[in-house]
Amino acid sequence: MGDAFAFRIDATDGGARTGTIVTAHGQVRTPAFMPIGTQATVKAVMPEEVRRSGADILLGNTYHLMLRPGAERIAALGGLHKFMNWPYAILTDSGGFQVMSLAGLRKLDETGVTFRSHLDGAMVSLTPERAIEVQDLLGSDIVMQLDECSKLPATRAELERAMCLSLCWAERCKRAFEGAGPGRALFGIVQGGDQHDLRLAGARELGAIGFAGYAIGGLAVGEPQAVMLSILDTVAPALPVDKPRYLMGVGTPDDIVEAVARGVDMFDCVLPTRNGRHGVAFTRFGPINLKNARYADDPRPLDAESDCPAARAYSRAYLHHLVKANEALGAMLLSASNLAYYQTLMATLRAAIASGRLADMREEVKAGWARGGLSAS
Repeated sequence: MGDAFAFRIDATDGGARTGTIVTAHGQVRTPAFMPIGTQATVKAVMPEEVRRSGADILLGNTYHLMLRPGAERIAALGGLHKFMNWPYAILTDSGGFQVMSLAGLRKLDETGVTFRSHLDGAMVSLTPERAIEVQDLLGSDIVMQLDECSKLPATRAELERAMCLSLCWAERCKRAFEGAGPGRALFGIVQGGDQHDLRLAGARELGAIGFAGYAIGGLAVGEPQAVMLSILDTVAPALPVDKPRYLMGVGTPDDIVEAVARGVDMFDCVLPTRNGRHGVAFTRFGPINLKNARYADDPRPLDAESDCPAARAYSRAYLHHLVKANEALGAMLLSASNLAYYQTLMATLRAAIASGRLADMREEVKAGWARGGLSAS
């Protein structure tokens, strides 16, 4: 195990910050994008390739790993880092979102949630204490509290109930996490949907409980970007300035740029690998859909100036062929290219904040996206 958990802000530019999170498994440069390794793998990408893309930290998921292969089994095999050959930092989601979105026949009350596994139909109980226990068995560097993630749209009564329940569970998770090893941290999660006063109340209550970091959950669930950004304008300033801020499940490159400007430090999203598996590449020229027939005779790479071999060394025509033929290599190359693009974007954001030119960088990167894949050179 390494150093004690810590967060250092190195520079600011307006509301944006760049800094470093210290964990037991290395440092994380912020703003940071966490590739999603839900089931102990980043889909279609080798761990070494994920690291080469610039990732300092991955996300794993409590819900999936507790069901298969089982947290106790992973612990017996040396923990999640060793199990998936990723010796760097890992954050694990508590599983609350997956329980709400995947599990059937669920029963939720103040005690926790009981649900039927989507794998075999077995009944499973997940309490705040069990969520912490599972993440401890996995050996996560950053542990998330169990929360209830409401879908939008929802009534105010539903959102308020979920926020209050999440606060109750936050206190229990905090008690269950006491005595955790050095270099590990527990984050609280702000809920409240699209209601600004509920979000503010939740942020203040979590701050009073005291966590090593704070996540903003329940966004990027179908609401317009303007609503998400408005909530961030309310919540981010209400969170402790000296703790990392994590916007869960976000998002598109544009979402990330705008959220960084509002003071968010950490992100995760399935888009880079999911879109890669479905033939869409993220580039500095905007997204490129390789399924489109217009690329069948296009000799250009995705980006001749990219440091990623997948983006630089293969023609769009070849990638189009792989996608149309449903070859696994197409998913592998496009997923690797997308992860590399996301990490390049994060590095560009960090450099822009450090040099005090984030506003100029926002304009430049959005102008690049506006060019579109067809006109890209």
